[in-house]
Amino acid sequence: MALMPLRRQLMQIVATQSPFSTLQRCMAYKSSLSLETLYPNSSLKLSTPAFTPDPKEKFSGYIPMDKLDIKYSASSGPGGQNVNKVHTKVDLRFRVSEADWIPAEIREKLQELHNNKLTKEGYLVIRSDVTRSQQLNLADCLQKLRNMIRDAAVTKREPSPETEERIRQRHLKASRLRVAVKREAALRRSLKQSPTVVDL
Repeated sequence: MALMPLRRQLMQIVATQSPFSTLQRCMAYKSSLSLETLYPNSSLKLSTPAFTPDPKEKFSGYIPMDKLDIKYSASSGPGGQNVNKVHTKVDLRFRVSEADWIPAEIREKLQELHNNKLTKEGYLVIRSDVTRSQQLNLADCLQKLRNMIRDAAVTKREPSPETEERIRQRHLKASRLRVAVKREAALRRSLKQSPTVVDL
């Protein structure tokens, strides 16, 4: 205990007489693998990158984040006390009729296919709480939305008359086979029965 004041004085002398202190030395060192070196002028803000869509594609997968209404809430399920503290559940919604970033024919098809997910006001609601990470749940919601839009963008081809006739013949053959199997099973059952007075 008696040496503590001496030690403090010695440290002050070393700090004042040395050309740079240990504190300055720590602050001056910067690794070549630091974030500023690897990613200059980057930020962790959630933003949508600049994008020019391809006019040939119906939907390119680009979703503008500023046109979506994203809300976070406490997730249900396992996770202990963390569930009560962290808002990881993502609630993504947007009005389909006003989504000008989706082509008009895909918008109409989207409303037809996912009518049960639309609210009275016309908002399409997508929720995700599969992980305990807010960003991963947001990515899951966006992927669900992309899949919905791509499913709506697919146009079903009408089958040719030859294909329709082939399908009709297959159904007819299958129904004939089913009737033949039933008759054979009925005959087998009747042969297993003991003879009656009429048969004798």
